[in-house]
Amino acid sequence: MQHRIIVLGAGYTGAIVAGRLAKRLHRDDVAITLVNAEPDFVERVRLHQLAVGRHLAPRPFAEMFAGTGVEPRIGKVTGVDVDRGTVAVTGADGAAETLAYDTLVYALGSSWDDQGVPGVAAHAYELASRPGALRLRERLAGLDAGQPVVVVGGGLTGLEAATEIAETRPDLAVTLVTRGSLGDWLSDKGRGHLGKVFGRLRITVHEHTAVTRVEADRVTTSDGRAVPAAVTVWTTGFAVHPIARATALQVSGEGRIVVDDTMRSVSHPDVYAVGDAALAMGPGDKPLRMSCASGTPAAWKAADAIAARLTGGKLPTGHIRYFNQCISLGRGDGLIQYVTADDRSVNAALTGRLAALYKELVCKGAAWGVANPTLGLPARRHRVTRGVTRTGAATGAATAETRTPA
Repeated sequence: MQHRIIVLGAGYTGAIVAGRLAKRLHRDDVAITLVNAEPDFVERVRLHQLAVGRHLAPRPFAEMFAGTGVEPRIGKVTGVDVDRGTVAVTGADGAAETLAYDTLVYALGSSWDDQGVPGVAAHAYELASRPGALRLRERLAGLDAGQPVVVVGGGLTGLEAATEIAETRPDLAVTLVTRGSLGDWLSDKGRGHLGKVFGRLRITVHEHTAVTRVEADRVTTSDGRAVPAAVTVWTTGFAVHPIARATALQVSGEGRIVVDDTMRSVSHPDVYAVGDAALAMGPGDKPLRMSCASGTPAAWKAADAIAARLTGGKLPTGHIRYFNQCISLGRGDGLIQYVTADDRSVNAALTGRLAALYKELVCKGAAWGVANPTLGLPARRHRVTRGVTRTGAATGAATAETRTPA
């Protein structure tokens, strides 16, 4: 009987895990199913580009995984029963089905978070999903010259959104509202360059300001000011998918699955979590931040750990660390902030057109890495010799487990 591996979510991390496992494990021994709500891979790091009207080439999973042994399944995950080893999925045609697994990889990622601010859900636009970016794209295209756009949030997404909109539509009045100061986590050089770019693009910045309400034509700040906004773009927070919290998995207060150094659930050894959905510790005993920079190496580690445990191989070692933060500031400018292993800025940064080229190479490399999960290196498929085997009907009947120690 084949070992059934189900990967939930086909963003950067989920797609990498599925593809890498297909390269590591013998096709006769495993059945790898990749469940995702959309039929195409979405380059989330480029959604601010999509929002201003730039074309992103489609990357259908059917083509990406053709001949690999990975079966893409288009559907929405509606529930996970980690005690029975089943996943509930609603297909694109509305039909519900239950899939049984022996090993589960949870990579459902994150979405935008309104943080309880009134009016956000009704009036704001988001950049955490392709549908959200397309909705914002349509709205921006309909704006007349001089109309105000307010971007709420001074993190990486907010900076990229504000500069992309201001560069593409210099006829609009773009404002950024941030709780801290502009780029306050960056080095002196990084902050200085960021300030110059915002000045050149004529972006107004409200620092040390919180938004307490969003309406159709304005945002209200904590000090009572009303900032005009024909469009409000909300980038101030992300929340993980809520399904994990509804399971018996051990999760953090924010709903992230607590994992060990191999990305394996600390409460359910047949479940792994990667990407934004996982709470993994990095250098300095600090949680890895939600980012492609930590998600991609976590996906490599999870896939290699699963393969090792199933084949009797050696578990991956080494810790995930950071090297830089890459920020695009429109198409012709950028900022590469170099950081310590635990993600603290150092007094070194690359700026300008060279930084923009660097960021573009990073984005292209991330997408290439999804289609080439072993980074172009030859890989040998090993036979499955041990692991966790569940038996029982795919309808979610009670299952018995047979484990061979890893």
